[in-house]
Amino acid sequence: MRILLSTTLLAIALGLLAYRSPEVGLAGGMPSSVSAADEHLAVATFAGGCFWCMEPPFDKLPGVRSTTSGYTGGHVPNPSYEMVSDGNTGHVEAVEVLYDPAQISYAQLLDVFWHNVDPLSGDGQFCDRGPTYVSAIFYRDDEQRRLAEDSKRKLEGRFSQPIVTKILPAAAFYPAEEYHQGYYKKNPIRYTFYRSRCGRDARLTSLWGAAAH
Repeated sequence: MRILLSTTLLAIALGLLAYRSPEVGLAGGMPSSVSAADEHLAVATFAGGCFWCMEPPFDKLPGVRSTTSGYTGGHVPNPSYEMVSDGNTGHVEAVEVLYDPAQISYAQLLDVFWHNVDPLSGDGQFCDRGPTYVSAIFYRDDEQRRLAEDSKRKLEGRFSQPIVTKILPAAAFYPAEEYHQGYYKKNPIRYTFYRSRCGRDARLTSLWGAAAH
């Protein structure tokens, strides 16, 4: 369960948060949310724990056309949320960012990514623990790989602990169920409650200061 709630808050969480809709269904059948009509656009894929929380920082950027929550890095085609959550498919929760390179660079997206994750945590992010929620950058070509590695290298020495965020080749990306897409817009109260109880913003501020999120 994403949120570690005290006993006194459990009733509130069940009623207000209604955490993770029980809807069941396969994530979209296509291994990517990008269409052939978007040839002038580029794609970046990032994992930073809960994908609900990774959409907002990219959505607000000029040049970003869309974000899609989904699953990547696993070995089971077209997984559902329930399958991924069980931890047996090898997937992580991630966001696919569709952007216009003429308006925003991949290096800029990397900067936003780093300031929205805890790069020191290797077993999950914030209150979400387990391999489904680790942070990672999935590169699509040599240039993305070079930029990702350079950005990680520049952060080394900033912290007393090693940076454990992984840099991996992009794999098939499966869009998550529709109720996950744009969750922060569809359910702002529940989203805000979850994000607050998860301690995400507090941890980001302690790591990055004014540059956080």
